[in-house]
Amino acid sequence: MQTTLLLFKPDTLHRGLVGRVLARFEEKGLQLVGLKLMQMSQETAAKHYAEHVGRPFYDGLVEFMTSSPIVALALRGPDAIAVARRLMGKTFGIEADPGTIRGDFGCSKSYNLVHGSDSEESAERELGIFFPEGVLDWTPISAPWLWDDE
Repeated sequence: MQTTLLLFKPDTLHRGLVGRVLARFEEKGLQLVGLKLMQMSQETAAKHYAEHVGRPFYDGLVEFMTSSPIVALALRGPDAIAVARRLMGKTFGIEADPGTIRGDFGCSKSYNLVHGSDSEESAERELGIFFPEGVLDWTPISAPWLWDDE
């Protein structure tokens, strides 16, 4: 089982898509183990986007992500990172396939609705930033119907 971090960005909240986007991940079979509505601080943004410091888009990204509330989620499941990234679709909504979150709800290069960890290492680092207290460890009653025992 993997646990991954997702961030529903300000555009998801302003467009009233939180419930619809979260439902996609739950319907796929990913388990919610952490959820926070929060205002991202400059300090948190600097930690989260440290690898992008100095890139041309960095300042705008930090400004956008700290401009309004976000939702931070921790989701768990088999290959949760890859599953979540496939559900999200390509980074830019105009290039994302229909049926993906970005393909169905986005047509912008700047506003792509959701961030998802891209590797186990990033998930561990990012979960530590947004859920320093840890996430819940629980087993949904539906687990035998969702996941193989392998």
